[in-house]
Amino acid sequence: MELTLELDAVRKTYGDYTAVDGVSMQVPPGTIFGLLGPNGAGKTTTIRMIMDILAPDEGEVRFFGHRRTRDDLHRVGYLPEERGLYRKMKVLEQLVFLGRLRGLSKSDAQSRAEKWLEKLEIVDWKEKKVEELSKGMQQKIQLVGTVLHEPEILILDEPFSGLDPINQGLFKDLLAEYKAEGRSILFSTHVMEQAEKLCDRICLISKGRAVLRGLLSEIKREQGGNSYRLVARGDLSRVETLPGVESVVIRDTDLSDWGGAKVLLSEGVGGAQLLQQLVGFLEVKEFASGEPDLEEIFVKAVKEAA
Repeated sequence: MELTLELDAVRKTYGDYTAVDGVSMQVPPGTIFGLLGPNGAGKTTTIRMIMDILAPDEGEVRFFGHRRTRDDLHRVGYLPEERGLYRKMKVLEQLVFLGRLRGLSKSDAQSRAEKWLEKLEIVDWKEKKVEELSKGMQQKIQLVGTVLHEPEILILDEPFSGLDPINQGLFKDLLAEYKAEGRSILFSTHVMEQAEKLCDRICLISKGRAVLRGLLSEIKREQGGNSYRLVARGDLSRVETLPGVESVVIRDTDLSDWGGAKVLLSEGVGGAQLLQQLVGFLEVKEFASGEPDLEEIFVKAVKEAA
């Protein structure tokens, strides 16, 4: 199978500071791939090396089975973290301009732009200046500009940052459509809930290094043996202080004054051992082994990499 995108031990340094330290990953066709990590982990630097905005000091970026060329970037839809539109340009004029930059003819760019504006129910605004649009509408225009040339892979840097719930749903629907068409999506985020709902594969980086990568379903199965679901009444925050507890994610439940939590244990610590401690200060309703969520895996991996 020809990979859509591959990174082979890419590295970027600034003086004595290493921003990205030998990161490798593979993005197959028809995949939603999450580049995950805390703020400052090196996600944006990695994406900028993929897009040839920054040159890696070491390693190689490959698109579509070969070493990246400038022509490959015409097959990419890129949404940077720092977004910007020409505020004085009219909406349709702006989109045609962006389409022309991606190699479309003026008529083709205009036709595609108008179809997208109709799809997003903002065609009535096509002759308005960008500065007259709300922030949410400007985000829609930015998205249209990213996909106008029908790229084979979308590369999105923190695409959900600052989006209202309606536009978050719009982005998620678009990603699902692209995946269904056999195209690839790589997006960066530090919000694990979004990644868990969308991603097939992930690469988690911390302090510039890849600390966990692969199929999300396989990673969760491998990590599942030490995760437990707890429903109890009492001081759940105290659970994290117990020996052998890696992390606790407390959640509300619909069970009156009962509280819920996901508890991740250290390797070698058994659930029975923890339960003996829990009943000493909690009224336990449920304690059962369960698959960890991505946030738990994220916290554990970052701690181990520290």
